[in-house]
Amino acid sequence: MSAVTQSLSGNLLIASPSMPDYFHRTVILVVEHSDQGAFGLVLNRPSGTSVGEAAPELAELIGDEHLIHVGGPVQPNAVTAVGDHSDPTAATKLIVGSVGMVDLDDPPDLNRLRVYVGYAGWAAGQLDGELEQESWIVEDAHPDDPFRDGDLWSEALARKGGEFALLARMPADPSVN
Repeated sequence: MSAVTQSLSGNLLIASPSMPDYFHRTVILVVEHSDQGAFGLVLNRPSGTSVGEAAPELAELIGDEHLIHVGGPVQPNAVTAVGDHSDPTAATKLIVGSVGMVDLDDPPDLNRLRVYVGYAGWAAGQLDGELEQESWIVEDAHPDDPFRDGDLWSEALARKGGEFALLARMPADPSVN
């Protein structure tokens, strides 16, 4: 594999319609992408488990009714969080706008917060290979994306426009079309 020509940190990876299984219709926020590999969070996979049920110690930050999101299949017990920082310099890793990673042991003042378990990870060159195979569609991230509910896959494709706007209208199961 060749070296990373351009970091995709701060971008979205939108699963191509042919992406099977776990990543079908996912939207991933790329947190880090370098020659060593890549790390991201699936934004559109709520778990059905509330913060209050799974991590009561975090409930005071976000409220116990908020759902924990599944950030990916790697280390499913690892808890991470993305926040909209009142002071962006307080982010442990700034991603897009004032949105960045949150130190849950010492959380700063936040406007919004989303908690994730697990993450998506790629070894050196792996994501670049998947991009060459057109497994992912790259789109600029918007600071609201990590906090959106609803069909983010369709919304992100529609926002990209052109031929992607047509894909955005594709049903989750094309056999029911």
